[in-house]
Amino acid sequence: MAARNGPDSFGWVTRTIHWLMALAILGMLGFGLYIEDMEPSLSNLWMYSAHKSVGLILLILVILRLVWHRISPPPPILTDGVALWQLTLARAVHVSLYALLLLVPLTGWIASSATGLDVMIFDRWTVPSIAPVSEAWENTFFALHGLFTKLLMAAIVLHAGGAVLRHLHGDRTLRRMVGR
Repeated sequence: MAARNGPDSFGWVTRTIHWLMALAILGMLGFGLYIEDMEPSLSNLWMYSAHKSVGLILLILVILRLVWHRISPPPPILTDGVALWQLTLARAVHVSLYALLLLVPLTGWIASSATGLDVMIFDRWTVPSIAPVSEAWENTFFALHGLFTKLLMAAIVLHAGGAVLRHLHGDRTLRRMVGR
């Protein structure tokens, strides 16, 4: 099994990053919905810290994934028997996914920085603040974080639904990402 992507297959590096990110993102979405309406207190502050930590790690992973795609480009999309509108929608969803995978953690980081509290990874490493301390920035970027998260959820549903639908119609795309 090759590490690099081939002309007709995804390498193990791409597949591993894809599925690790998929699991982490689904967990983060569920966890984020859970803590969204909580009132921060000393007893649950660790949950916010964990959410920020995993979010920053996902930001690093998506950047690494984009770099990896430059080093080892993914195989071309399978087009046999697929309508042009479906290919256009699939491309738009992919672009949206990558944009949102960058925007969701970035807006969370900006909003968290605007609170004036240190943003840390697992309470061990402090990351630089990327916004001024400002209630307006905090409110704006937490609102954007929420909006982009909801758009990410919709994009994930479209992405997974499209993959399953294409699989049910005999397409090999999903099998290429699973490694069969």
